[in-house]
Amino acid sequence: MVPLLLVLLLALVLFGAGFAVKVLWWVALAVLVLWLIGFVARPQGGGGRWYRW
Repeated sequence: MVPLLLVLLLALVLFGAGFAVKVLWWVALAVLVLWLIGFVARPQGGGGRWYRW
């Protein structure tokens, strides 16, 4: 019974990690798109950066 529980726990952990990695890829893609939009839409006059840091 214990090995079966260990295998099920391992499968659950691997499934959760795979789902988290997929979510992180979507978050990274959204941040990249926002950065590109900000880079293109920056102010033309001052030559400064559009972000504050």
